[in-house]
Amino acid sequence: MPDRRASRLQTQSRRLLAVGLIGLAVVVIAAVAIRALPGINLPGGTRTIDRSQPAILKSIAPLKQFRAATANLQVIVEVEKDAELLPSILKGEKSLFVAAGNVDAGVDFSQLDADAIRVDESRTRVHITLPAARLYDARVDPSRSRVYDRDRGIVDRIESVFEDSPTEDRSLLVLSETKLREAAAADKELLPTAERNTRAMLEGLLRGLGFTDITIEFEAPES
Repeated sequence: MPDRRASRLQTQSRRLLAVGLIGLAVVVIAAVAIRALPGINLPGGTRTIDRSQPAILKSIAPLKQFRAATANLQVIVEVEKDAELLPSILKGEKSLFVAAGNVDAGVDFSQLDADAIRVDESRTRVHITLPAARLYDARVDPSRSRVYDRDRGIVDRIESVFEDSPTEDRSLLVLSETKLREAAAADKELLPTAERNTRAMLEGLLRGLGFTDITIEFEAPES
């Protein structure tokens, strides 16, 4: 009789343990499913704590460039990578990236020659010869840029599950910067606008210093 009762208790314990494990599995699966659904948050949620250290000032350098105009641009970059011996459905990747950014144009005052500024004895007349306006590096704005479409082969999709490749997006950004600068170079108004704004800035500054006869010229751009 005691053996039967002990056996019955063991059976009930096993059943309760099995039910408990099944219940735990259901809770875990449900939690994962809820997390995967957009717009649904679990009670309590999560929080992000910024524990970054304060910024440290390393150095201060004088500005030698006057950036007098900026072009706000948007380009579409399309890159396709194919395998030589495999069809694109198996191996390959096609990315469509919409890049938005800026390219500045201005004058580099560090390139001024010793005789670039000529002032007469009365200190009312000045003649300045400036370097031609130039374009500076393009800057991609991450908040306005995005991967619009990305189509991968089966092999690439499987590989992306196990390893992330930030170099792919980095290559898109580098190519986008090149495309943005090319678009700025094709704009015939950007450099002349930069020179006009530079001339206006210097004329206002020189008049404040007492000069009344002001001549500002720009060198011819390098071909």
